[in-house]
Amino acid sequence: MIYTASPLAVIIFFTVVAAVLGISFYYGRKTKSAKGYFAAGGTIHWSVNGIAFAGDYLSAASFLGICGMIAFSGFDGFLYSIGYLAGWIVALFVVAEPLKRMGKFTFADALDARFGSQGIRLAAAISTLVVSIFYLIPQMVGAGALVTPLLGLPHWVGVTMVGSIVIFIVTTAGMTSTTYVQFLKGAMLLVFSLILVFLVLGKGVQQDPYEDYHDFVTLQARVTDGSVTSVEDPGYRILAEYTERGHHYVKLEKDGIADWWNFEPESGTLTEALSIVTQSDGAILYNGAPRSEQLFYPVGNMADIRVGGDRVDGVSGLNAVSFLAIIQESDVVLWVPDAFSMDGERVRIWTQQVTPGNEILSPGLKFHLDEGATFSDRLNFISLMLALFFGTAALPHVLIRYYTVPTPSAARKSTIVAIAAIGFFYILTLYMGLGAMINGVIDVESSNMSAPLLAQSFGPLMFAVISAIAFATVLGTVSGLIVASSGAVAHDFIDTFLKRKLSDHKKVIAGKFAAVGTGIVAILLGIAFRGMNVAYLVGLAFAIAASANLPSIVMVLFWKKVTSRGIAASIATGIVSSVGIILLSPSMYSRYGMDPSSAPLPLDNPGIVSIPLSFLVLVIVSLMTQSRKAPEPGAETVD
Repeated sequence: MIYTASPLAVIIFFTVVAAVLGISFYYGRKTKSAKGYFAAGGTIHWSVNGIAFAGDYLSAASFLGICGMIAFSGFDGFLYSIGYLAGWIVALFVVAEPLKRMGKFTFADALDARFGSQGIRLAAAISTLVVSIFYLIPQMVGAGALVTPLLGLPHWVGVTMVGSIVIFIVTTAGMTSTTYVQFLKGAMLLVFSLILVFLVLGKGVQQDPYEDYHDFVTLQARVTDGSVTSVEDPGYRILAEYTERGHHYVKLEKDGIADWWNFEPESGTLTEALSIVTQSDGAILYNGAPRSEQLFYPVGNMADIRVGGDRVDGVSGLNAVSFLAIIQESDVVLWVPDAFSMDGERVRIWTQQVTPGNEILSPGLKFHLDEGATFSDRLNFISLMLALFFGTAALPHVLIRYYTVPTPSAARKSTIVAIAAIGFFYILTLYMGLGAMINGVIDVESSNMSAPLLAQSFGPLMFAVISAIAFATVLGTVSGLIVASSGAVAHDFIDTFLKRKLSDHKKVIAGKFAAVGTGIVAILLGIAFRGMNVAYLVGLAFAIAASANLPSIVMVLFWKKVTSRGIAASIATGIVSSVGIILLSPSMYSRYGMDPSSAPLPLDNPGIVSIPLSFLVLVIVSLMTQSRKAPEPGAETVD
């Protein structure tokens, strides 16, 4: 799609950015000590910290990625919401209070509280950096996706902009400004998402949902021996056909524009599709013409609307229950992606697929778990759910937030507030995603834009506010990740592992340099991973966190025989195994421009292998090194 910047959107966007920078200036003058920089001095009230937790956790993946997945895949996208929320149960009952009692700045403080081990410090610092980098990628991708429609700027400009602003936030005031930025955007995200859902329910379900909706043409074809020989409209000329994996596409030319259509042999009809063709000379055509001619449209609508079994043109003024009931009873047009190469051209194509609403609201559109599912399909799904469930309690930027409150009980209370806020928001994502699916606003090139484009259908003000809040969402999450990374470098690596014993002032300086370096890396990776769904990318970060960090956290808290060598080995195993499986997965092979079927491993999500392996290594190494087991509190050992 081509986006045109709105002056109102630009004004609101820069107002939000100015407010964020103002918070940084204000708290920057008050932040002097290392505890103030890395943990906000431990003075944040539990209620503020709970909403800040939500603001931190409700990242680009939650707002942009999940809404997009629901818009494209129905209930299967909502499974990400369920997995993300379920992970907070582990955080509440397993790590919240113990981590607060045992730590100071980073989660490595808790792991190393009884050991004084340089090996733990090094492994934990590397783990924090790896997980943070993988989590930073989708945030930066989301930032670039937002800036394109909001300001009319290229993707790379948006990524660079958010990286620069966040580096400024973190280097000025650290965790204090980050906390209040997260609190502000978390509260705003909840309020305006609720408003957007009310607008969706008020509009209801319509046959022609959006005034700019494009009516896709259907032609009758004549077929001979399985091939299309002519069409009913003599203005079209047949150029080529492509058949593979049960799909049949026909390339038609009219008035000098050659475009691909989807052919249905049973009905003998050709239906207009959406296509992007990369030619051998590098030129890119959108629906057979240059992008500037605006031949790529927002899509998404109902095929048939039924209320009580009767077909209607539309119904408005719905509530949360009746909205879902009508979708379940009706038929929805989904847009299914495909890709192939022909005559030196690379074709990406999206075709309409009429889908019963009860299938939209049931599992199976994205995660194929029915009778036709393969063993690897089921394994991938289980692996994803394990990563989402166990990853939350192991994310470094989530764990360090427990150090911003004064007491363990405050840590527990803030977790309860976070669960309530996050759970409420994830219910809203279901309605925003389905609203985008049926309201003619989907950009097939970027599922991440579903929620902002849904807001745009209700006017430029709503679009401007939602997009600005989404951008602030990215700012808050990236700030937390960079604070976690800078703490790992300055506190865990330089101060403890290298035994430099930095003063408070020098530790803060080292953290700021680390923040700048991490921010630059995040910018480069955000540009490189453009176009990938951010919820999927965050799922990978969860898998790495669950594999590298959670086994050590759980075993330190609940197993007396754990040793420092076991912890370090477990973290290293979790990192290597999870990252290795990801890099060799079918999804990444597709990203490399290679055939996904040639990937040496069938898994896209590593958790089902890497999490048990990390636990197993910890147990085995700990049993083999019992001379290194945890001493009684008050004693010290050094590896």
